[in-house]
This record gives sequence, structure tokens and C-alpha cells, in this order.
Amino acid sequence: MSVGVDIVEEPASVGAPPWTADEAVTHLFVIHYRPLVRVAALLLHDDAAAEEIAQEAFVALHRSWARVRDPDRAAAYLRQTVVNRSRSALRRRAVADRFLRRQGPAVTVPSAESDALASETHAEMLAALRQLPVRQREALILRFYSDLSEAQVADAMGISAGAVKSHTSRGLAALRRLLDGES
Repeated sequence: MSVGVDIVEEPASVGAPPWTADEAVTHLFVIHYRPLVRVAALLLHDDAAAEEIAQEAFVALHRSWARVRDPDRAAAYLRQTVVNRSRSALRRRAVADRFLRRQGPAVTVPSAESDALASETHAEMLAALRQLPVRQREALILRFYSDLSEAQVADAMGISAGAVKSHTSRGLAALRRLLDGES
């Protein structure tokens, strides 16, 4: 009784002259694709990446079919390509993991409440800034929002660095009083 499974046997020489690159690679694909994906999946622990690597190996073989010296070794070439590309993928993954660890913990998305609170705090800060004298407001905005040095602020405002320090200090004290609810 036939189970309905077609078994494709590899001919003695896949690359015999009558086979074109398309025919040879298609034939090899039918026979070797799934085993190569399994190898890559075991190496990478990632099914999607394993499929991609196996497909890339077949594309590379097709591209270089004219340069294949021993078509009987095409399956070995595919296996080696899959292993090498899996190693490369693992190296890239390790480099990315090291980079991410150096960057610190992942940024969490703030909740709706924290967004609302931040927005309210921002609005309060802007309202308090508007109440400051012009020079104090300019000094604070240039120093802290634009992140300029005291010398850069002095240059932008056309005043001395000492005056920037004075305006900044007085502006911060006034902001503190306004935000704490003092008059």
C-alpha cells in the first residue's frame, strides 16, 4: 500500500551537463532544505533566522553555480554555508547583546498617569518661568533648556559670566519660591 509520499533520490551527479543552475538548485532544495533549516535552527535557536539562512545558502549556490567544480559536493557546500552563516548570525547577536548591556536597562514606556503628571508639571514650570524677569528667564532657558555653558550664555545674552551666574541663581531661587507656592 502506498502512503502517498514521493521520495526524491539524488542522481549520481546533480551537476551533470544537462542540468541548468535552476534545475540543480531546485533539485537540491527539495532534498536538503528542511534538514538545513533544522541544522540552522539548532545552532541559532531561532526558526525564522534559520529559514532565512538556509534560503540565503541556496541563493548563494545558485549565484555561483557556474563556478562549482564538483557538483556532487553541492550538498556539502550548502551545509558549510549554513553553518558559517549561522556562526556569523550568532556573532552579530553577541555583539548586539553586549552593546545593549552597555546601554543600560531598556527605557520603559511611561503610563498615562505619568504622562499627564509630566504635562501638568511642565505647564506649571512654564507658567512660573513666564513670571520671572526677562533676564532671569533668558539665563535659565539658555543655561538649562539649551544646555549652554555660562560662557556661551554670557555671549548669547551679551553680558558677563558673573552676570549670568547672578541671573541664574536669582532665577532658580524665584522659581523655587513660585513652584513651592510662596509669594
